[in-house]
Amino acid sequence: MLHIRQKLPLQYKTLYRSLPAINLGVTRLISTRTSSLASVSTSKGNNGAKASEHYNPIFASSAASVSSSSSKFWSHIPLAPADPILGITEDFNKDSNPRKINLSVGAYRDDLGEPFVLPSIKRASKILYEHESNKEYTGINGSKNYNTLVKNFLFGHSDIGKQFIKENRISTSQSLSGTGALKIAGEFLKNWSPYKSNIIYLSNPTWANHINIFKNCGLTPKEYTYFNPETNAINIDGLLEDLSNAAPGSSVLLHACCHNPTGLDPSRDDWNKIIEILSERQLVPIIDIAYQGFQSSSLTKDLFLIDMINEQIEAGKLPTALICQSFAKNMGLYGERIGSFSIITPDSSTTQAVDSQIKKLIRSIYSSPSIHGAKLVEIVLSDKSIYKQWEQDVVIMSDRIKEMRFVLYDLLKAKNPKSNWKHLINQNGMFCYTGLSKEQILRLKSEFSIYATLDGRFSISGINKGNVEYLAEAIDQITR
Repeated sequence: MLHIRQKLPLQYKTLYRSLPAINLGVTRLISTRTSSLASVSTSKGNNGAKASEHYNPIFASSAASVSSSSSKFWSHIPLAPADPILGITEDFNKDSNPRKINLSVGAYRDDLGEPFVLPSIKRASKILYEHESNKEYTGINGSKNYNTLVKNFLFGHSDIGKQFIKENRISTSQSLSGTGALKIAGEFLKNWSPYKSNIIYLSNPTWANHINIFKNCGLTPKEYTYFNPETNAINIDGLLEDLSNAAPGSSVLLHACCHNPTGLDPSRDDWNKIIEILSERQLVPIIDIAYQGFQSSSLTKDLFLIDMINEQIEAGKLPTALICQSFAKNMGLYGERIGSFSIITPDSSTTQAVDSQIKKLIRSIYSSPSIHGAKLVEIVLSDKSIYKQWEQDVVIMSDRIKEMRFVLYDLLKAKNPKSNWKHLINQNGMFCYTGLSKEQILRLKSEFSIYATLDGRFSISGINKGNVEYLAEAIDQITR
């Protein structure tokens, strides 16, 4: 039997093994046909008549069965829901109304409604073009220079941060923007959290992709109260109560500034209360900082939450923190997918162990990150003149967004003095939670070709001096 199996071509060996109860007569038939079947399978010049001489119904039936099942191989897969924001943009692009407005995309636009390449990035790009010497792979967790510069950028402005850097207590890795950093954070917590908890608390509402990311990491997302739709403000009492009842050892995602999607940030006093609860309940803070510079117009001032967390770690009240950071918004490097992931550890040896596990994790997902965006960031962070230009660029973007908030607010108040739009100017960053209902958002789309997410979130950067009057008139009409 072994001798016969060795002579069979591969496709017939497979079939042979699948027929253990085959009788001796059929076995002999296979044996006598082996050489001529092999001849048919390897001959390229045989005509149809010759091939038909060696037809075997057993193999023909098997081939037909495979062909039939192959045609339905992926038919069990359901259609996934379309991404809500990308779907809105597709509808917007199809709209022929010359006055159409897209307020769904979280990307900065200038006052002409056009994408904005920062002057600092143009300068860095020129230097890179003239001096780049290779396109080789970078390290698994990014280049050492990039990680050092980013670590100093995020932590080096404070005395405690400087001390953590000196003691090698911060593990920093290049990530695929903020989304990639969150993915690394989720996988790392799933594998290595000493509390062995798979629960992560997310604000309600939060960026929709937060839920997808952490679910796919094997974590269990739960909500904590954040927004009060009746007042268009933070429900701080509900927030503190929910975190006070959080399962010990769980993780909590905190938006460092310019909360997405509400644009509402806790006060410093409220942050102190939140951090105190984190300490009491042994909760692990994950800080998502995607809009640094858009709250205060200062890159350094908007790091205040990281500074507050570091103080508690230094005091022994918190054991660690995970920081997920992005250069997409504040450098305008959306398509470069460039950011960082950092963990604060108790000592240098732990940092080395953490680094090794993060490298192992990254290696299994995408092997190593891209280099172009990282090199641009390196130039900006290392050249004093370009860095200063970047700070000015951030002020330009932040100030224009704030200006549009006030212009829209003034127009709405002028049209209806009894209306309450104070939340427009109390919120921060690119987004505004308008308080408009789903029905009102759909009316904006159908009657005015104004596109926004159904939860009433506006991307303020999509508003400019050329369309704000039209927008205000449309909002006034649907809210009467």
